[in-house]
Order: sequence, then structure tokens, then C-alpha cells
Amino acid sequence: MLSIALAGKPNAGKSTLYTAATMAEVDVANYPFTTIDANRGVSYVRTDCPCLERDERCTSENCRDGKRYVPIELLDVAGLVPGAHEGKGLGNQFLDELTNADVIVNVIDASGGTNAKGEPVELGEHDPLEDVDFVEEEMDLWLAGIVERNWESVERKSRSPDFDLDDVLADMLTGFGATPVDVATILRDLEYPDDPIQWEDEHREALARDVRRRTKPIVVAANKIDVAPAENVERLLELDKPVIPTTAEGELALRRAAEADLVDYDPGDAAFEITGDVSDAQREALEGLGEAIGQWDGTGVQAAFDHAVYELLEYVTVYPVEDASKWSDGSGNVLPDAFLLPEGSTPRDLAYAVHSDIGDGYLHAVDARSSREISDSYELEEGDVIKIVSTN
Repeated sequence: MLSIALAGKPNAGKSTLYTAATMAEVDVANYPFTTIDANRGVSYVRTDCPCLERDERCTSENCRDGKRYVPIELLDVAGLVPGAHEGKGLGNQFLDELTNADVIVNVIDASGGTNAKGEPVELGEHDPLEDVDFVEEEMDLWLAGIVERNWESVERKSRSPDFDLDDVLADMLTGFGATPVDVATILRDLEYPDDPIQWEDEHREALARDVRRRTKPIVVAANKIDVAPAENVERLLELDKPVIPTTAEGELALRRAAEADLVDYDPGDAAFEITGDVSDAQREALEGLGEAIGQWDGTGVQAAFDHAVYELLEYVTVYPVEDASKWSDGSGNVLPDAFLLPEGSTPRDLAYAVHSDIGDGYLHAVDARSSREISDSYELEEGDVIKIVSTN
């Protein structure tokens, strides 16, 4: 399962966002280091379900009238403080947690109501732009430190006649999520001395930075838009990087109201409708929230996850079925499963994603829309419905 990590300084709203996205109860408080051990839960990315092309909606519990929710793992890492790469605020422990993620959502306080250490200040007192690059800078320096500490081993191995820098660095960086292909690609574009003994700090830092960018892409969640000065959010959106305006508090309020049948709302909707019997105070609060999210096309929580998976990681959603004509499994359930796969994946990759035995016995695949057999080299696309034919 794909993993998204929530990172950022303390008190930016990570735990509230985690609670809203997973509906799991965690400690939420207005002081640094509310979270010590990372929280892990299941959330979802949202896409259009292929059942929209049929007369009836599918039977999956993860489909809400054609809005398909595909599970991902969500990791809530404790707040980072300046100097985290040096171990400040248990930073090494928290940074190490981020190595388990495929992509990172950097949650920042767009209201400017918390300082660099995550301590509450007056709204607008702190410039949120100062927090945008904070997480990636700490991660880059932390990884550069790991490379530096292990470089003596690289130099020692370089004396061997069969030394291969790509292989040695791949072994070193595997724990950070770098593959041999990642390392080879990075080194191809990096300027560095052929002899590892001649590498300087700048070379190792450049390597660490490029590895982090390739293996841990980051989307910024500009949180607390319901109380943030509009100019703060607008300045953040002008940055040359993905920034999604969000309100974790708003998302949590809407999900709880939806559970209580007070509003008609699905995660990722740009608006909601009050449908239940609410008090005057509840109506006023909901209407105020509606105005806030209306300005930014929703709470942004779902949008941040969707952007992370579908845009940054470039994944597609594919639906395996047993009956190509009915788009169902063996029990008649229509579109019961959805898999997230990297762009460029083939039908055989899908077979292995379903089960290793099905992959081992793979024969061919059928496009359920056309009922035609497709090439083994066919690159799967978003929304494909595929029948896998296997000996197992």
C-alpha cells in the first residue's frame, strides 16, 4: 500500500489532519510534540470510478455514487523543529520515520499563528513562507549527514578492482527508499569526481538533495485557511511548487457532521449541503465554513492526497475483474477492487499486484471495455478495467 507521511513543525495541524483523514482518535493539543510516536492509519485518494460509464453504480463500499476512494497508508510524524537533522527535538527519530513514506505532505500553518518552533503567536505574526522549505531542508541535511558518516566505507570499497559507485551508493541509500535505477539516474545528471576520495561536502550534499527529491517528493498543505489572512494563502500559491490550501479543522468538522447526518458531504467535495436538524450556532458555524472552503474549492485535505499520488508520484488506478462483460469478480461484485500502480505499469505488473501466484501464472490480459486481448507491453491508464488470465 502506498504511504503518505504528514510532516511539518509542531502545532501546524498535522494530527488534526490525520484525524480528519482517518477518523481515528489521536492526541491533538495546542503545544509542541503532542505526537511522539508516529500514528499510522488508512486514508484514501479519490478518483472517478469506471462505474459512471454504466447504468448502475458498482457494489464497492469504497465507491460513493461514482466517487471512488482507493486506500493508502497515512503516517503522522511528530513535529520537526529547526536543527532536527542534528537531533534537536528528537529530530533524528522523526526524520527516520519519513523514510517509510513514498511521498510527503508538508503541513504548514498558513495563518502565521505559530512561530518557527511551533509555539502559538498572534495570527499573522509569523511568515508562513519561512516554513515552506523547512522540511525538505532538514531532510536534505539529515540525509547528507548519513552519506557523510558512511563515506569512509565508500572510499575503502573504491580500492577494489570491481568497484562500482552506482552499486555501492544504491546499497547505502536503499534504506531511504532509493532504488538502483534512482541512483543511476541521479549520478547521470550529477557532476562529481570519478574518485570517491576526491568528493567534497558539496558533492555529498548535492547527492543527498537529489535523492530526497526523487524518492520523497513533497506537496505543501497550507493549513488553517479558515482563519488565515487571504494574502498569506495567495503568496503561498505563487510559489513554484505544489501548494494546496487546506483546513484540517474544517474537514474534521464536516466528516463528523456527515456521520451525524447533518450535512451531505463526501471527502473531496468542493461544497456541502446542510441536511439535518442543526442549532442556530451549528448553522452559523457551518455556513462560515462553507464560505471559507468555497473560496478555495474545498477543504483541500483530499486534494493534497490526490495531488501527492496522482501528480507527484504519477500513479494510476486500475480495476482487475474476473468477468470482463459484467466487470465483476467471481461472486458478481462489480468493480470490487482498485489498485494504484506507477505510470508505465503493464498487465503483468497488475497481475503481481493482485497476487504473486497470479503474476507467476500470467498468460494474457483483456481490456474489459473492448473485450479485446491487450499486449503484454501495454501501459495501463487511469480507470482501466482489466481481466487477468492466469494459470493460477
